[in-house]
Amino acid sequence: MNKLGFDIGTVGNHEFDEGVKELLRLINGGTHEETGNFAGADFPWVAANVIDQKTGESILPPYKIFKVNGMDIGFIGVVTTETPTIVVPSGVEGLTFSDEVEAINRNVAELKKQGVRSIVVLAHNPGTSGVNGENPTGMLVDIANKVDDEVDIIFGGHNHAYMNATIDNKLVVQSYSYGTAFSDVDIEIDSKTKDIVTKRAEIVTTFQEGIKPDPEIAGMVAKYEATVEPIVNRVIGTTSVNLTALRNDNGESILGDLIADAQRQALKTDIAFMNPGGIRADINPGDITWGEIYTVQPFNNDMVQMTMTGQQIRDVLNQQWGTKTTILQISGFTYTWDENAPNGQKVVNILLPDGTQIDPNKTYTVAANIFLAGGGDDFTVFTKAQNKVIGPVDLDVLVDFIAAQPKPFTYEIVNRIQKVRY
Repeated sequence: MNKLGFDIGTVGNHEFDEGVKELLRLINGGTHEETGNFAGADFPWVAANVIDQKTGESILPPYKIFKVNGMDIGFIGVVTTETPTIVVPSGVEGLTFSDEVEAINRNVAELKKQGVRSIVVLAHNPGTSGVNGENPTGMLVDIANKVDDEVDIIFGGHNHAYMNATIDNKLVVQSYSYGTAFSDVDIEIDSKTKDIVTKRAEIVTTFQEGIKPDPEIAGMVAKYEATVEPIVNRVIGTTSVNLTALRNDNGESILGDLIADAQRQALKTDIAFMNPGGIRADINPGDITWGEIYTVQPFNNDMVQMTMTGQQIRDVLNQQWGTKTTILQISGFTYTWDENAPNGQKVVNILLPDGTQIDPNKTYTVAANIFLAGGGDDFTVFTKAQNKVIGPVDLDVLVDFIAAQPKPFTYEIVNRIQKVRY
């Protein structure tokens, strides 16, 4: 990040995985007993709603003002208040995570006192929208509707999704995760009012085909690749078949079944859903290395355990056919669908493993990654689920599942998804 020339950052929940002392070491620099000395970040970090319980002060500056072409722009940082529920207790010991909206508005008032009228919020909070800004959902929508109207732009995160929408005249963006895309935001500021008068964004992917690597960065990558090579090449399991993500005419894939089974087993739920776009590669017959599994699921999404009614499960399945068709991979039930039925009514029978119909009024436990659980890929029904609990990372779940299989093992499609034939 230092080499890329970042100007400012805020924290997410994973920055607290090893506690506030380690977080501050990574920002300010210092020595770790295992990794040695680290110089720290070359740019400031802000977080307005992470409070030290002893001092009552935020552990990082709540905001930072930059002067750009003579115009002041204020940046406020916040992180999801769910952090204490999704990080080990030792990671957040001694900290309070205050309400994001309250923290933002308090610091907007401070910025306004200093004459700042162009204000950007960096929020590690989830949200998603369609590619044209339609159907925005998630915590970012609530934040945008409740914060001071002096806020112009909100950058989001946490659920690793696409978002580019205008909510209450605030531009709200999120660009997936792990550098796979970035939010390119252009603004115009009125030199008299000092306020942002126009703002627009494009979510730009960082596909590398045909791009010549920067020599300095390539050298850094090569160094770290050599360091992790023993981990990447570690054999986890062996398969005698091609575990492909290619879906058949019904919409089901072998690898989709395997991943959904792994997630349902790990979270001990009745049902599991997996988005096909999160399955990034096939696994060829032979030894399966950790690196191959990472290639299949590179996003390190947290898993989420939640409860949904049978009707909500039917509704989310019917959301597979909208502006585009996205057939979720499933575990714990089977269903049939009718391509001739209208959208919203395509799902026919939903059967549980014992052969009974799913009960629309009964509550079932469901596993899905945090992307889906946050309404990703326009599966907004997931946002209505209750009792959400963060589980392990999806990559670890798949590694453990494959490691527990016979050597070699086989997997095959068992017709969990069936299309009505005429």
